[in-house]
Amino acid sequence: MTPTAEPAQGNHRATYREVLAEPRFRLLFSTRTVAITADALRITTFSVLVFSATGSAPLSALAFGIGFIPQLFGSLLLGSLADRLPPRALITGGYALTCVAALLLALVRMPVAASLGVVALVALATPVFHGASSRLVAQSLEGDAYVLGRSLNNIAASGAQLFGLALGGAAVAALGPRRALAVSAALYLGCALTVRIGLPRLQPGEFGGTSGSARGDGGTVRASLHGASLLLRGRTVRRLMLAQWLPPAFVAGAEGLIVAYAGERHFAPGWYAVLMGCLPVGMLVGDLLVGRLLRPPTRERLVVPLIALMGLPLVGFAAEPGVGVSSCLLLLCGFGFASGLGLQRPFLDALPPDGQGQAFGLLGSGSMTLQGVGPACFGAVAAGIGTGDAIVLAGGAAALTAGWILTWHTPTSPVPVP
Repeated sequence: MTPTAEPAQGNHRATYREVLAEPRFRLLFSTRTVAITADALRITTFSVLVFSATGSAPLSALAFGIGFIPQLFGSLLLGSLADRLPPRALITGGYALTCVAALLLALVRMPVAASLGVVALVALATPVFHGASSRLVAQSLEGDAYVLGRSLNNIAASGAQLFGLALGGAAVAALGPRRALAVSAALYLGCALTVRIGLPRLQPGEFGGTSGSARGDGGTVRASLHGASLLLRGRTVRRLMLAQWLPPAFVAGAEGLIVAYAGERHFAPGWYAVLMGCLPVGMLVGDLLVGRLLRPPTRERLVVPLIALMGLPLVGFAAEPGVGVSSCLLLLCGFGFASGLGLQRPFLDALPPDGQGQAFGLLGSGSMTLQGVGPACFGAVAAGIGTGDAIVLAGGAAALTAGWILTWHTPTSPVPVP
């Protein structure tokens, strides 16, 4: 792979202040943080609404996860729009669409199947406006500033998810689920208006994309499928996507078993919440330290050790540790998520200039889908071998991914890619 930055720029360590000084990134960052808070509020509140209407735990769980898996299909079928349409219209339209969906759920008493369908349809479109937003960030920040921008997004996303979950519980208790959904709609509306007013009107060619007419490829679905095929056929892009998909999916599989692990070992009530919170705390600390203190080449050299750190602490659950040791193991596992920072620049460098939006949408939707599938798979495994052993297996699989990455060998690149 040929780096796009000069060596001096490639070794430059950016600062968070430098990243936040870029007006376009600051606007996208702030609205995305608010939208993630609204997402967490909407997802949890919708799950409560479905459970209160049906009394069915499986349907409540389906309501919680229905917004994840359809994203992969949306990326495959519609992803090319992220590179073919003006970004302001796409991002504004995405927030407006989620606002309308939340209002429908809040105001209209639909059958459960219909309400699940509304959420699934919104999820189909999500990769398009997320891809356009990520592409615009990549065009607005250069070199290490782009990596720190992704770091800031990760940090804010973790914090916003935790805040959104807490806000959801408080809003449901104070307002009821339907009014709480209306609160999430108001947050989405604020994001849509902010982007519409604050983001300049750009055509695809002005931020590195290619208009639909210029591509002349005969339709959105055909273009999207063709673009996804080209991305996944390229060995470098495919490997870098898998390196960002697989370890988090394995860890998500283990994370989905934490409540059962705590219950089987008779931990005191409430400790499962502490254990669940250790992963995002470790992620926050890892992104802050690795993003702020290490230079770009060092981050890229540490990709393999950090991915191994995501998996190896989970292997420690073979000893059936108590609350204190389990918390430390999960904190270390969360710290390993900082490996993603070392993959950002090689991934961006490997993308075709006219397919970045679709690539970012595919990256995000694939990650969401696999993180939804992971808990289901390892939950089924736990039924056969036990919860602790299933967590160990998930950790071992993540560690094996690090070994697989070691087999990519190019002496001139900090991250070993073909």
